[in-house]
Amino acid sequence: MEEFSTEEAVKEAMENAEAMAEETEADVTEASDENTSEESSKESTKEEKDGKKPFKKKEKKKDKRDEQIEQLTDRVTRQMAEFENFRRRTEQEKAQMFGNGAKAIIEKVLPVVDNFERGLATVEEGADPFADGMLMIYKQLLTTLEEAGVKPIEAVGKEFNPDFHNAVMHVEDDEVGENIVVEEFQKGYMYNDSVVRHSMVKVAN
Repeated sequence: MEEFSTEEAVKEAMENAEAMAEETEADVTEASDENTSEESSKESTKEEKDGKKPFKKKEKKKDKRDEQIEQLTDRVTRQMAEFENFRRRTEQEKAQMFGNGAKAIIEKVLPVVDNFERGLATVEEGADPFADGMLMIYKQLLTTLEEAGVKPIEAVGKEFNPDFHNAVMHVEDDEVGENIVVEEFQKGYMYNDSVVRHSMVKVAN
């Protein structure tokens, strides 16, 4: 039986001690990493609860092509808005020009209507076939004007209104109210909502 020397025992003990030390160091390192990961997760959760956003890396600058696309898109949007405004403005101008042209033509037709009324006022209906024919033409003319938006202004018996009436005479009359139109010398007309010709009237009181 071989004898176990003291030197060999010491050497074996040292090797065992080193092996145990390495295992202990590995366990400590692993535990430390786990603790660090757990603390980092807790801090992230705490920041989310506190309403703080986690730190993000700085975003990269936009690509030049993206910037050009944004600029072109903005330019096209502005041009479309300008075109829409131009279209609306043009439609309004056209409507205004049409209205002004229509009023100018109506002003020239109204004297013809006045002459019809003066001539027909001197004859009785049914007394003369020619006069009856003129009366029919006169009524047709009034119907056409009415369909185009032209209508006479009411005057006699109405309160004087400078927006529709033009007072050329004044009379005192206790039988009618104050500022009442008692006679119409020339009939006034409106085209849609605008006055083409004011009524020429006599006002009482």
